[in-house]
Amino acid sequence: MGLAEDAGMSPTRLALLDRVMTERYVDSGALPGFHAMIYRNGALAHDSRVGMMDIERATPLRDDAIFRIYSMSKPITAVALMMLVEEGKLGLDDDVHTHIPSWKKLGVYASGLPGLLSDTTGQFVTQPPGRRMKVIDLVTHTSGLTYGFMHRTSVDAAYRANRIGDTQTPGGLDTFIEQLAALPLDFSPGEMWNYSVSIDVMGYLVQTLSGMPFGEFLRTRLFEPLGMNDTGFFCPEDKIVRFASCYQPKPGGGLKLQDDARNSTYARPPQLESGGGGLVSTTHDYMRFCRMMLHGGSLDGVQILSPKTVAMFSLNLLPDNRLMTDMVPAAGLFTEAGYGGMGFSIGCGVNVDPARARLPGTAGEYFWGGAASTAFWIDPLEQLAVVFMTQVIGADARLTLRRDLRTLVYSAFTSSFA
Repeated sequence: MGLAEDAGMSPTRLALLDRVMTERYVDSGALPGFHAMIYRNGALAHDSRVGMMDIERATPLRDDAIFRIYSMSKPITAVALMMLVEEGKLGLDDDVHTHIPSWKKLGVYASGLPGLLSDTTGQFVTQPPGRRMKVIDLVTHTSGLTYGFMHRTSVDAAYRANRIGDTQTPGGLDTFIEQLAALPLDFSPGEMWNYSVSIDVMGYLVQTLSGMPFGEFLRTRLFEPLGMNDTGFFCPEDKIVRFASCYQPKPGGGLKLQDDARNSTYARPPQLESGGGGLVSTTHDYMRFCRMMLHGGSLDGVQILSPKTVAMFSLNLLPDNRLMTDMVPAAGLFTEAGYGGMGFSIGCGVNVDPARARLPGTAGEYFWGGAASTAFWIDPLEQLAVVFMTQVIGADARLTLRRDLRTLVYSAFTSSFA
């Protein structure tokens, strides 16, 4: 038998996956190309590349292409944090201000208009939170923090005005934390689920508690031990030929260049190392990360986490086992999930109720995606890890293509372990 059969998957149906995804998304001009990798039952069941990594230069997608993974950085940062939890450096139930003293008196927005932190006319009126922010609130996006791109409240407007989280922030993560100390929370911790800069704050905690720059911690404690040699916060000059350009949809169809790989800001080190969205990686590197998690925290003799810690990623850690859709702000939900039945675990979504998702899947699988339409998921019961890389930001079809990918992967099963 071949690797696909050994993994309990049909080669014929995996070929169908490539054909459908190519015809529907690449040939139609929705994606420049994609790299899809499927690992199951201890074997690499499928590895396919289609299309271009640079349309303008007519460069076919390389096997070692480097991609902007944006929010697929979040699970990596979550693992880094849990490494320090295992070392006793902090606990998920710690008050955040015990590690960030300047946050002890953070208030919740009551009134006021956004402005620059240096502008006294932009001051806010706040009220005390219902309870103090805990580390678990950062982990699950229930912290009361937000993102500037939300366009929902005066608080996120203040994030935009002050460029909160900008990777070229002078002073990096230290300045970022000081900026947030001067702004109100959007809501009281634990009351809502709101996508936010919380994971970037986790990166700061890793930096502070480990005593080394965040990027250095990831490199020495995670990437080098796992052999993730092409993952980091920028693409070095000697690897720029492997860096994929990023695109965005054009009105009426097709793609236009959004970030030229040869002139990208990712070609130089950032001042702020964003654990929420700043990493670049390859399909192979990210699959090594996924395989480590799928194998209970170890890979090729290197242990990163305990199996019991890894098992927590399959648990819904939202208050009272609520779903993301139960906790979203009244103005709506921004998420990389896109379907129902999902809770949130440690820096990533988790499938709580497959029936509500109306898609094939397994309770306890965890997942996330990135702004450039990348995606991954890990299904421990089915011994499955999937990594999908492409580079289109702002794609209307982002969630639809993930739906199709998920359907085609599970449709290729010839056996089930669940």
